[in-house]
Amino acid sequence: MSKDKVVLAYSGGLDTSVAIKWLMQKYSLDVITLTVDIGQGIDLEEIKKKAENLGVKKAYVLDLKEEFVNDYIIPAIKANAMYEGVYPLATALSRPLIAKYLVKVAKENGAKYVAHGCTGKGNDQVRIDLGVKALAPDLEIIAPVREWNFSREEEIDYAIENNIPIPVSRKSPFSIDENLWGRSIEGGILEDPWQEPPEEIYQWTKLEKEEPSYIEITFEEGIPVELNGERKNLLQIIENLNEIVGSYGIGRIDHIENRLVGIKSREIYEAPSAVVIIKAHEALEDMVLPRELAHFKKILEGKYAELVYYGLWFDPFREAIQAFMDKTQERITGKVRIKLMPWNFSVVGRMSPYSLYDHGLATYDKGSTFSTESAVGFIKLFGLQNYLYALRGNQND
Repeated sequence: MSKDKVVLAYSGGLDTSVAIKWLMQKYSLDVITLTVDIGQGIDLEEIKKKAENLGVKKAYVLDLKEEFVNDYIIPAIKANAMYEGVYPLATALSRPLIAKYLVKVAKENGAKYVAHGCTGKGNDQVRIDLGVKALAPDLEIIAPVREWNFSREEEIDYAIENNIPIPVSRKSPFSIDENLWGRSIEGGILEDPWQEPPEEIYQWTKLEKEEPSYIEITFEEGIPVELNGERKNLLQIIENLNEIVGSYGIGRIDHIENRLVGIKSREIYEAPSAVVIIKAHEALEDMVLPRELAHFKKILEGKYAELVYYGLWFDPFREAIQAFMDKTQERITGKVRIKLMPWNFSVVGRMSPYSLYDHGLATYDKGSTFSTESAVGFIKLFGLQNYLYALRGNQND
């Protein structure tokens, strides 16, 4: 009699390596692993061999960097997606992609279950569970870490007892998640919000350059297409910017975050390219979008970021807002110049063929084309309601 199958989202790290053995032992399932490369700097073949050595039936390894950029990062750039105005959603954006391929592999192999290594306290459990259920309501979900409730030390002991090779030790308890769009670090001393993060946790944002320099990003319909005048695809631009911007120590985020599950959590992120691209994109929008559209877009950006953070990527609300965001990008074409300095950056120039900035209207010099006479009538009409309200109110004095 054949066993039921489970497809496990496998990173090669502590939690999912332990989960392979645990799923076999507790549920007597045949385990199929799925590992996706979304820019976390992994060796897919090495992880495949590790999974096979742990006894899995099949080990899928997929390079999804291009799909991640085109179908998830680009939509997020168009929406200037920053949860609580700070976090560019690197981890949150990757989870619906992982859920999509968990479902795909499960259907291809006739698996009844999918599994992931998310904890019972974090947001990722929600994101992957909701993603899977949105695409395949019939699949059942197992979350070993959520079920077994091991402490970090107990989990390491289990790995040692079961001869599972792991990339962490009791001396280095940090949990890392990274992809093209950002890197998150949790655990250990970072759980004390009073303590400054030790320099050793940072990998993308080490200060190596101190002399200021400039970069230029060119956008077409909201999408970065050139870096310093050189045409590149967005994957290359993101990778280049992570190195260039990160060498100035730019992109560190230390944030007390409101998690979806109701707790506050101290989160450390590195996102050099994300913070610079989004800031440049905002600067170009400021120049091109009409006032009311620009203001209303900001309102929807906050909601959009919340929906993505909450794991509602496949929700029709997010998709509807995305349609709005796509429409706003039709004229977001132009170039932005950014000055890089140690630990900081600023937008110092922008240009666009669709710019609504008119020097003749904006200048205070004699060459101004703005009609100050028209302003008097405008003020009267604009304030008419308030004038009448105040006038009528005075009758009760």
